[in-house]
Amino acid sequence: MSLPDPSLLLARAPVVPVVTVPSVAAGVKLARALAEGGLPLIEVTLRTPAALEAIAAIAAEVPDAIVGAGTVTRPDLIQKSIDAGARFLVSPGCPPALAEALAEAPVPVMPGCATATEAMALHAMGFPVLKLFPAEAVGGVNLLKSLAGPLPDLRFCPTGGIGPGNVGSYLAQPNVLAVGGSWVAPSEAVTMGDWEQIVALAKAAAKLHRAAFPM
Repeated sequence: MSLPDPSLLLARAPVVPVVTVPSVAAGVKLARALAEGGLPLIEVTLRTPAALEAIAAIAAEVPDAIVGAGTVTRPDLIQKSIDAGARFLVSPGCPPALAEALAEAPVPVMPGCATATEAMALHAMGFPVLKLFPAEAVGGVNLLKSLAGPLPDLRFCPTGGIGPGNVGSYLAQPNVLAVGGSWVAPSEAVTMGDWEQIVALAKAAAKLHRAAFPM
C-alpha cells in the first residue's frame, strides 16, 4: 500500500516547528516569522479553540508556509483539518482505529509511535515516515540507533524533548529526516509578539545539517 510520502516536505527544512496558537492573528504572524526564517513546514497543534481557524488563515494568507495539523487524536479531526487547509497531518500516537482512518487521508501523514512494535505495525500499513514521540522520554537517539539495525527501512521525525542542546545528535542519525520542536517558537515570544526573535531562531534551525539529506 502506497500512502502520500512526507519525505519531500521534510526535505525543505531540518526542523518542523510545533506550535500552539493562542489566536488566529498570532498564528498568522507566527507562520510568517517562521517561514521568513527558513522553516516553511509548520505543525499547528489542535490544542486550542483557535487551531483550525488558524490553519485556514495561514493556508490562505501565508503562501510561503506549508501548514499541517498536529495532535490529530481522533478520526473526525482528519477531515476537519484537511478542510481547514492542512497539507499534512501528525498524531502523537496511533491506536488502530486512528491508524486506519489516517491511512485513507489524501495528504501526507506522520503517525506517532513510541516502540519498535508500533513502528513496525505502522510501517506495515504503508506509512513511510513515522513520528517518534515523546522522543527523549522513550529513549531518544539511543532508541533510534537501536532501531536502525534491524529496521533499516524505517524513517522518523522525532518530537518531544528536542532543543538546541540535543537537536544535532538527532539529525546526525541516518533514519531521521527532520525533527519537530517548539523551541523555535517560544510561548513567551509569541505572547509578546517578538517575531524578530522567532525569525532569528528559525534562521539558526534552518542551517542545521542532517545525515538523511546530505548537503
